[in-house]
Amino acid sequence: MAPVTNWSIVAKKKVQSKNTLPEGWVRISKAASAAAVSTQTVEYYIMLGLVTPLRETGRYGRFFDSGLIKRIKLIRRLNETGYALRDIREIYLKGRALRDVKDL
Repeated sequence: MAPVTNWSIVAKKKVQSKNTLPEGWVRISKAASAAAVSTQTVEYYIMLGLVTPLRETGRYGRFFDSGLIKRIKLIRRLNETGYALRDIREIYLKGRALRDVKDL
């Protein structure tokens, strides 16, 4: 049997230095900029459960990758077209539940 890798430990080791981030990861301010929203908007999406950062640290902040930035852009677009954030969250949670069933 192959050894099990705890990726959260690997990620923690890669974020030890303030200037060293895993490839493709950005801090919340750069993610917000890339998605054309404010940092406060991203924080609000996190609070609502629409987005979960790859990693959170008290000292160095929250980290995102291109997939999460795309999700933030999609949430913004859906909200601009009239979808309530509550509805977007429900759609996201249902989609995640369907993916979990497909993985079984």
